[in-house]
Amino acid sequence: MKRFSKSSHHPHCAGGGLSCGSRREFLARASSGFGLMALSALMSNKAYAGLASSISQPPRPHFSPRAKNVILCYMSGGVSHLDSFDPKPILNKMHGQPMPVKVERTQFNNNGNIFGSPFEFKQYGESGIPVSSMFPHVAECVDDLAVIRSMTSPVNEHAQGNFAFHTGFPFIGHASAGAWVNYGLGTENQDLPGYVVLMSGTAGVPHGGVGQWSSGYLPAQHQASIVKVDEVEPVRNITPREHDALQRERLGFIRKLDREFVETTSFDPQVEAAVRNYETAYRMQSAVPELCDLTGETEATKQLYGLGSDNPQTAAYGRQALLARRLVERGVRFVELTCLPQNPGSGQVANPWDQHGGLEKGHANMAAQVDQPIAGLLKDLKGRGLLEETLVIWAGEFGRTPFSQGSDGRDHNPFGYSIWLAGGGIRGGTIHGATDEFGYHVVENSASIYDLWATVLHQLGLNHENLTFRYAGRDVRLTDVHGRILREILV
Repeated sequence: MKRFSKSSHHPHCAGGGLSCGSRREFLARASSGFGLMALSALMSNKAYAGLASSISQPPRPHFSPRAKNVILCYMSGGVSHLDSFDPKPILNKMHGQPMPVKVERTQFNNNGNIFGSPFEFKQYGESGIPVSSMFPHVAECVDDLAVIRSMTSPVNEHAQGNFAFHTGFPFIGHASAGAWVNYGLGTENQDLPGYVVLMSGTAGVPHGGVGQWSSGYLPAQHQASIVKVDEVEPVRNITPREHDALQRERLGFIRKLDREFVETTSFDPQVEAAVRNYETAYRMQSAVPELCDLTGETEATKQLYGLGSDNPQTAAYGRQALLARRLVERGVRFVELTCLPQNPGSGQVANPWDQHGGLEKGHANMAAQVDQPIAGLLKDLKGRGLLEETLVIWAGEFGRTPFSQGSDGRDHNPFGYSIWLAGGGIRGGTIHGATDEFGYHVVENSASIYDLWATVLHQLGLNHENLTFRYAGRDVRLTDVHGRILREILV
């Protein structure tokens, strides 16, 4: 083997021994890097089982995890905590009266008087946690829920709120929590992506766009793959357009082009990531149709999720929820569900929970869409023994004000709102934190988005302070320089 000339400017060449030469020369002589080695394995095996993770040490948890997977039921638009999981009787007693405390600036500053909840609350389960009449099915699962009533957001606008919730930063360019989980743990199924976003029907991307599901500065294979669950082709361009032999010839040609490219440039992790994405995309051609084929599910299971509902939105969201279970069964690390708009022409495709007017009707319609499917998901996971290792999160980007906007709506409230978690080592039947008597500001155990993700990572066996990626001269984290594990809600 030819010995390379020594290059004093390369940091890894110090100390003598076999000299490195330039990275360009090394890559040219080393069969074009690990990504192409993986593609070579892919091409040489009839079963296409050459795995990128077999080339190098796969990611591992930092310590023994309580959960393996995450399912995020994202309620885009901002669910009113005052009408769902944080009842405030004083609002109904003082309905129509001016707020007796200072009112902060709101998104539209069209602020009215105190607005009592139009929904009735009852206590459920052995824990006696109150749930509104919007969620009769989820209420049956309340003893599995840890309701956090003290969530806060640093922003008060949808796009910024969506970015902040998903990435920890209120602007584009950062990696989503799903990408971080995939980066930290890797996938258990090489035929499917480790991070999947489910959409159905007329569902729109939440304000801010697909960047909130991005891998940011992490390698590109960690970004979300969007699966449109009720379309003939759930993943765009995933259906083979040619015979197997011809496609293998095309992959061989791509391999040749990649090799020539890497030979003429320095090692680029994005090239390696692209090759890994080629591998996953090829395997998805058979894995995705099988995933989306529900003929093997029992009628009882389909009914549990609401697939037979007279409400087409319930049925559509139920299909997402059922596919979420099938995805975690297959080892997909992070799955996110998206809501459908009440009316595709309403202007609220991206933020269907955003009722600045007509809150009672709007929230009731949205709850009817998601209540039975989410409860079905919890019950099905529990019945199959999967809830113990699957962390389910229900959340939006912020809450709503205790006073009205106009006559019958609520504006955005980032100062205190509710989310809940279930499964994956979460202490069910728990209420954490509190807002004031009006449900306006947090007064006990304030929790941030960073605290939420620190807790989720902890349950997955990842130390949020150690899960970092070197970018722009610093070690970047999902939790930035913040984050406290919410141990009070853990078993």
